[in-house]
Amino acid sequence: MPNMNFHDRVSVTIEDHVAHVLLDRADKMNALDDAMFEGIVAAGHHLHSVKGVRCVVLSGAGRSFCAGLDLSSMGRTDRWSGNSLTERTHGNANRAQQAAMVWRKLPMPVIAAVHGVCFGGGLQVASGADIRFITPDARLAVMEVKWGLVPDMAGYALWRGNVRDDVLRELTYTHREFSGEEAVRFGFATHVADDPLAGAMELARVVAEKSPNAVRGAKTLSNRAPDLTVDDVLMAESIAQHELMYSRNQMEAVKAGMEKRAGDFVDP
Repeated sequence: MPNMNFHDRVSVTIEDHVAHVLLDRADKMNALDDAMFEGIVAAGHHLHSVKGVRCVVLSGAGRSFCAGLDLSSMGRTDRWSGNSLTERTHGNANRAQQAAMVWRKLPMPVIAAVHGVCFGGGLQVASGADIRFITPDARLAVMEVKWGLVPDMAGYALWRGNVRDDVLRELTYTHREFSGEEAVRFGFATHVADDPLAGAMELARVVAEKSPNAVRGAKTLSNRAPDLTVDDVLMAESIAQHELMYSRNQMEAVKAGMEKRAGDFVDP
């Protein structure tokens, strides 16, 4: 499938059921300007409708994943293209929040590969992924208080359950930098890797070999479970399992496992 480009900021390449989403503004360390926000959201929405994508890898071109908000736009009053921050332009989110939430909302898993600088909004975009690989020397910060602001790109929703509350408070109040190794300890990242893109791609290929219905069902449960009561979680598990059991892909997963071969799955 040919590369697709969104607002001259984000490219998408799809191969062997894995979509590689590249933040492609390397000369500005992939900083978030108006076009980058539009490109990220458009790329995520595009992948909702592409059949055959079983896993997504999200990375940044050049020296960094994403340096956060483009400082040249800090003084702009038209940053939100006329929309109020409280206007829900994308379901439950505004546009900036959707740039991070769109990855969590995708039905298939998303794996981020983080290197270099990952500040502020860039950290929140990476946090939208299900899993994050990061270089040990990456530089991260919850940067917003430095500019007299608070994190407002879905960070508080995405960090909940991953980052310990007191640690998040300290890092937010002080906006101090921390490393990739610290990010794993704190819960902002999953794996330290010298080559995070290679690690993300390797894991994505493993995920892409599984039944896409089962993987999507598991992601849906993972997304919903933190907000449900125990009773509702138990019921959600049962409903999801009922939909999968004895389906074409579930039977194929059993046959492939018993025959020790790759599964021949039909994509949703």
